[in-house]
This record gives sequence, structure tokens and C-alpha cells, in this order.
Amino acid sequence: MKTDGAQLAPPIRLAIRFGEQRWQKSFNQPLIVVGRPSSDGKPDLDLSSDINISRRQARIWREGSECWLEDLGSKFGTKINGARLEANAKTKLAAGDLIKMGDTEIAVEVPMENSESKKNVLPDAFSISNSLDAAQNNLTLPRKSHGDYSRPFLDLVLELNNQTELAQLLPAILNKTVHLIPGAKRGTLLLGGENSETLVLSAFVSDGEPAVSETLARRALAEKRGFIWRQNFQGDPGLSIQRHHIASGMYAPLICRGETLGVICVDSPSRDSIFSEDDLRLLLAVANFAATTVANHQLQQSLRDNAKLLERLLTNFSPQLRATLLEKARLGRLRPGGEKSEVTILFSDIRDFTTKTANMDPADIVEMLNDYLPALGHAIFQFDGTIDKFLGDAVLAVFGSPEPDARQHEKAVRAALAMQDALATVTAKRAARGEPVCEIGVGIHCGEVLHGFIGAADRLEFTVIGDAVNRASRFCNQAKAGEILISYELYQRVFTQIESEKTSITTKTSETIPAYRVKSIQN
Repeated sequence: MKTDGAQLAPPIRLAIRFGEQRWQKSFNQPLIVVGRPSSDGKPDLDLSSDINISRRQARIWREGSECWLEDLGSKFGTKINGARLEANAKTKLAAGDLIKMGDTEIAVEVPMENSESKKNVLPDAFSISNSLDAAQNNLTLPRKSHGDYSRPFLDLVLELNNQTELAQLLPAILNKTVHLIPGAKRGTLLLGGENSETLVLSAFVSDGEPAVSETLARRALAEKRGFIWRQNFQGDPGLSIQRHHIASGMYAPLICRGETLGVICVDSPSRDSIFSEDDLRLLLAVANFAATTVANHQLQQSLRDNAKLLERLLTNFSPQLRATLLEKARLGRLRPGGEKSEVTILFSDIRDFTTKTANMDPADIVEMLNDYLPALGHAIFQFDGTIDKFLGDAVLAVFGSPEPDARQHEKAVRAALAMQDALATVTAKRAARGEPVCEIGVGIHCGEVLHGFIGAADRLEFTVIGDAVNRASRFCNQAKAGEILISYELYQRVFTQIESEKTSITTKTSETIPAYRVKSIQN
């Protein structure tokens, strides 16, 4: 039926699941409001059985050949493929997208204005035919040719979406696809490896070994297009095609957010099997769903890996710096790399540690360090310092990195005084229990160093490199028990804030350089 020479747009079809309930609905109007009844009226899609749905949850509408979704500021939000939508921001729907509102899941058949499929005619040549652009999101599910694929595909999306393990999900997707497409006897799903040249077998359906042409698979990836292929039996069929007796097949790339992740293919060894354009459209819709699924699983794995990395890294930073670094990691800005700038280096170590522990049981040594080092670390964090590393009984800390700090010099001195106070508190408790006690010396210097996160992305380490680190170590080595020695360079920057007395230290080259013994700092 036509109006003014134009065919009416097809209805919007929804497959809905809430708990054990499943049903489908079709809407002929161009806009659907989803929610629960209120004093203002009843929504087009009434989800009253779900108490976590807002009165005005979301809306789904059609613009030409495209379907769109918008969350209407709902209380608990709306998600697509696990990603929460921003309120009142419209998002285009693609074939295979799964919407979640409250505890309800909805799969939408993405329509096109002209859903009539033309008869598929295949040439008798070793060539690509009937190409469809898999990068487009407005793929319609076929309704002609071999049958109505809409409901089976939507059921496939709803049934498999809750699978949590990719190793089980991909074979399930492929198995259902092979059984769904008439004439398909075998199927293969390949994902990209660690480098762009590698294709990894992720799932296959076959009575024997996987049947796939790597040449055709790479063609689909390179062109980012799906196609139907039929062998020219008079020509050279190619080794893999000949070996697996592939008479006809379909190939579709897995594309998500513009990134090609892999390829899915189905084939038949029978010359009588002819795949249609509708069959290809179904395979492209499945490929879209599989690509979204793979991308989400890869993202989740990346987040888990990053969480482990951050958990290890962030123990070296103060709570304030942790928050900054976590935000950088969230935005993808926490990457390997260093920079040169002035920082303040603090070294401390336990005086006469080797002598004190010579006759101690190893377990008692560890227990003593576990009493002292956390207390020293807390004092460093209190003034936004970063612990580069623990070196046995020594601590190397940095101020002004990884984030710049205009008060780094003052904070380093305050941290050193707090470390001496913390050590005195721990010492008093250990002495009361009759346990061995310690004293520390502290040296501080400032200067230009290379600092930052060094190493591979999965093995990042924070470090500082430069002569200033060695200079700070010299001041620490010559500080007596309970002393804090600072360099002249640092003294120049804090002299108005501290009470100190001038002294000197001797370098390894017997050079005498000035130093300042810190007594106190103004509050």
C-alpha cells in the first residue's frame, strides 16, 4: 500500500525479555515512549512489571532508514550493550544492539525504508558478488527469500547476551548461525591476533577441520565489506578451497566503532547451495552483534588488567595523587613515558642496620621493618610525596612528581620531620615490648631528573633517574641518627621557613660541600 507514490515505512519490531517472560511487539508509529503509566497517561511500551523502570524511561524512534534511542532522564539509566547512555542524548541503534532498562532487555529490529530484497543472482566466476557495506549500522534483517529471520535473530541476541565467557559465547553464536541459514553446513570465526598480520581461530562448526579460505577472509577484512562467493569450477579454486571442498560461502567482517576485530564465514561443500542476499544480511547482523560482544569483552579484560596494574602502582602514591592518577587512567592518559623537570628527592635509611640485625632471626627483622616502613611511608604520603622504592632498610621518595607541586621543597622537609616523629612513636612502642629499635638519617636534595612511568604498558614502574638522586643519597649517608641534612640548593628555597644550622658533607671525591641540619619548620 502506497501513499503519494511512497511506500509506508516498515514497523518498528521489538523483542522483549523480563525475567522468564519473553514477547514481541510491533509499532507502526514513528516514535515509541517506553515506561510505566502515570497521571499523564500510558506509555506506548508499558513495562509496569519492572519496578526499576521510570514513568518516562526512554524513547525509540525512526528517522528514515535509521532507528534512534534516547534516555529521558530515568532514575536508573538506560544501557546499550552494557554502556550507560547519557540522559537526553540520542544514540543511533545498530543491528545486534541490546538495550537494557531496569531488569528488562530489548532487542530492536533496525528497519530500512525499503526492506524488499532483490533476487540474488550469483556469477559463475571466482569473484566477489553482492557486496554489502558491513560498516553501515542501518542493516535490516531480511524478511523474504528463505524465511523471516527477524525473530530467530532477536532470540539469538537475547539468549546469548548473558554469556560471560567469550570462549563459550563465540562458538554458540557461530553454531546458531550455521543452523539458522539454510544451506550453510560449516562455519568459522577468526579474530585478529596480537599483530595485524595474524588471524586466530576462535570457533568453528564442522564435522572435520575448520573450512575457511584465508584469502577471502583477509579480503573481507581489507575491504570491510561482506560478500557472497561461489567457486568457478572451471578455474583454479585455490588450495584451501580445494582442500575443504568449498563450493560457496559468505564472509562478513566483525567491525565495532570503526575497528575491524575479525571475520565470520559460513560455507557449503554442495554446488546446489546458493546463498541469498537475505542470508548475507543475516550474517552481517550476526557479525555486528559478535563484534560488539568481542569489543565489550576485550574492554572488560583491559579494565581488569589495568585495575591490577593500578593496584600495584598506586601503593607508591599518596591518596591525593592516587585520585589524580586514577582519573588519568580512566581517560587513557596513564602511559609509559618520562619528563625532565626539577623535583625534590628524599632518602632515608636505618642507621647501623647491618650491625643491629646481625644476630636477629630473619622473621624478627621482617617484623621490625614492617613496623617502621609503613609509618615512614604514611608520613611521606601525608605531604603528597611519592615512594619510588624501598631499598631494604632505605626509602627513596620524590616530591613534585608525577604531578608538579609548587610546594614540593617545603613538603619534603615537613615529611622528613614527620618521619622522625613517626619513627619515635614506633620506637617507644617497640621499646616497651622489649623489642629492638631503630633510628634513621634523612637527606634531601632538589634538582632536575628524568621521572615518570617507565616500561611496557603492562609492566609500568615509576622511577626517577639523574644525578640529583645520587646527591640526595650522599646527604642521607652522612646524616647521623635522628638528623635531617639538606643541600644548599634546597636551603635556598626553604630558608625563610626553617630553623637550621650550617654544616658540610664530604663527597666520594673528597670534595666538601655545604649542608644544613634542619631543626624545625614554621607551622
